[in-house]
Amino acid sequence: MIRFSLLLMLCFTFIACAQVVGPKASSQQMEFDFGTISEGKVATHNYILLNTGGDSLRITDIHASCGCTAAKPDKNELAPGESINIKVDFNSTGKMGKQEKYVYVKTNDPNNPELKFKLTGNVVNAVDMKESLSSPQLSFAEAQHDFGKVNEGKVVNYTFKFRNSGKGVLEINNVSTSCSCTNAQISSKVIKPGEEGTLRVDLDTKGHEGEMNRNITIKSNDPKEPNKTLIIFADVIRENK
Repeated sequence: MIRFSLLLMLCFTFIACAQVVGPKASSQQMEFDFGTISEGKVATHNYILLNTGGDSLRITDIHASCGCTAAKPDKNELAPGESINIKVDFNSTGKMGKQEKYVYVKTNDPNNPELKFKLTGNVVNAVDMKESLSSPQLSFAEAQHDFGKVNEGKVVNYTFKFRNSGKGVLEINNVSTSCSCTNAQISSKVIKPGEEGTLRVDLDTKGHEGEMNRNITIKSNDPKEPNKTLIIFADVIRENK
């Protein structure tokens, strides 16, 4: 009887541990607005899928709400702490006006088996699109940075580089972060066509432990992508005292 009770307790413990260290699918950005494009163009965006669990995360199925939208992940299996891009292409041929499409990603996450990504935008004819040719365009060299393993309490920083690849003057209206532990400082709020700028991001790990995922949102007068999102990662290690 005692052996049976011990065996039963071990089984419950094993099940509980499996639940704790199981895979976990998440994303900092579930929606994206590709802005205004001319009919016939293809809008492309990379959603970032994270495995914040303790076991391998597998993508079992991925499909879109419309045949005009295609989604493809970098790969179908993520190790714990790993992130991948899910490239989504929207073909605007034959479309006009406001668009709202969805991409469904199914995984082996037992608590959240399906993620629903939203894609919106506006399709206009080529004549109306001419007005946007003189608009600014905010372009970042990279959209994410991984600090790797960081000791708890340390402040780490990274500088993102960007440029105005459009034809009009770029104006940065606001820079915000998803956590008070993150600070973002931009080099200039007005960028002429062809000029470059920097965005320094400081991450304070004090009081945190394990995986940290934070995002920075840049709002500008870029008509195609008025809200730009950057993501930073860190694996915070707390030393035993």
